[in-house]
Amino acid sequence: MTLRDLLEAELKAAEGLRLMVYDDATSSILKPGKVIHGHPTIGYGRALDRKGITPAEAQILLDNDIDETMNGAATFPWMGKLNLVRQMVICSMVFQMGVNGVAGFHDMIDAIERGDWEKASEAMLDSDWARIETPARAHRLAEKMKAGV
Repeated sequence: MTLRDLLEAELKAAEGLRLMVYDDATSSILKPGKVIHGHPTIGYGRALDRKGITPAEAQILLDNDIDETMNGAATFPWMGKLNLVRQMVICSMVFQMGVNGVAGFHDMIDAIERGDWEKASEAMLDSDWARIETPARAHRLAEKMKAGV
């Protein structure tokens, strides 16, 4: 057994694995608006305000999220009929708001099923997502949905 093996076993036992960001002072999972008494921490004691993550770690997280997003978007029966740009638009929406969030865009989905890209784009823009939440992103994606390029 190496020093690294011993240290890894010790840290795993001492820190425990936490897959959600938590306050290391209270051990409570962080939620929006919660006051932090210690450090926002994840994994095996990674204090995010002290160390953060590396670009390589961020890429691993993104790769996992992209896989999950694409699998979720693939549940829409019409997804495979879209060109790659329009598939990317739907995937980007799923990444941001989840499959259930995108499923709530009934008018957009109806227009997509008819191949009416103008109406699909308009329906995307007729939402709190476009008006309040992330207008620049919504407008950019709506243009891509309309143009298909």
